[in-house]
Amino acid sequence: MAWLHMHYHSETLRMPVPMEVLLPQHVAGGSRKVKDPGPYQTLYLLHGMSDDHTAWLRRTSIERYVERLPLAVVMPAGHLGWYTDMARGRDYFQFITEELPEFCERQFRLSSSKEDRFIAGLSMGGYGAMKAGLLASDKYRAVASFSGALDAVYMYDRLSPNLAADIFGNKESVRGSVNDLFTAAKNLSQSEQPRPDLYMWCGTEDFLYDSNVRFRDHARELGLPLTYEDGPGDHSWGHWDTCIERVLHWLPLRKTNVD
Repeated sequence: MAWLHMHYHSETLRMPVPMEVLLPQHVAGGSRKVKDPGPYQTLYLLHGMSDDHTAWLRRTSIERYVERLPLAVVMPAGHLGWYTDMARGRDYFQFITEELPEFCERQFRLSSSKEDRFIAGLSMGGYGAMKAGLLASDKYRAVASFSGALDAVYMYDRLSPNLAADIFGNKESVRGSVNDLFTAAKNLSQSEQPRPDLYMWCGTEDFLYDSNVRFRDHARELGLPLTYEDGPGDHSWGHWDTCIERVLHWLPLRKTNVD
């Protein structure tokens, strides 16, 4: 794999943004003359509120897990924007679902097919990934959330008041809005839009466990294609490292290995 540190000027966010990118070595070049199996499938991997775009590489073995897979992994900076078009701030949802994939697919040999795009994240990033899958379901084949902060109404009171207002506006406006994943799931189930495969994991000792169970039950009642797992665990990286390895086996990846 090639590991790229990238910065570029985002027109959507109106500022420079960093990202970490893992690419099969064929994309980055090399001396061996081998057939390039690209364009590659891509996993967009979102960080949580206490981390940044480097966290997945620093805290897990993601590079080793994808070493022989024909899969690119893009880890962008989401800052504290909750991957949402903020009430007072930047348009992080538009950035994640529109500008970022278009930019990466222009720069690298990445497939632009919805069937080859996946998105996943932990905690705040789990919220962002699930929101992308539900509201931009035509862009992703599969979506995964680890210990996701999936209930924006519940999370509103756990954030500082100023940050919550900057992200979501006033609390009364959250329920039923585009930031409410329970409403987004219902709307998708009642539409003719494609339904990506969904995956959830949360530890039974995690402070977000109850809200994950409520979202699981809601999604199942709506008939959305959900794979759900849980087990002993809290809100920590040791579990998310296991999660990302497990999800790489769950994703509908092409079988070709990269030597």
